[in-house]
Amino acid sequence: MDLADRVYSLTDSFPKFETYGLCDQLRRAAVSIPSNVAEGSSRTSEAEFTHFLEYSIGSCFEVETQMEIAKRRGYITDKQFYGLLDQLQLEERQINQFISKVKGKE
Repeated sequence: MDLADRVYSLTDSFPKFETYGLCDQLRRAAVSIPSNVAEGSSRTSEAEFTHFLEYSIGSCFEVETQMEIAKRRGYITDKQFYGLLDQLQLEERQINQFISKVKGKE
């Protein structure tokens, strides 16, 4: 959820014309990461839970791609991009580790 908060703060400064474009897409993808973890935790099987965790990983990649576009468009600085990227990659690793534990590989 911290990442989603950071994305919301960061996108507050996006141009007005991006409100329903890149800004909205980036926010939705960032919110989707913890939302899928939460939804998956309510499932009764390990396979279903893993499925939702994998959706979270997909949303991480969406956020990364959209951040790259924002950086290329000049909406965020390199420093902002790499700071958020570090946090995003940490979350990706944590979710992947969680997937391994749910699948019983650790």
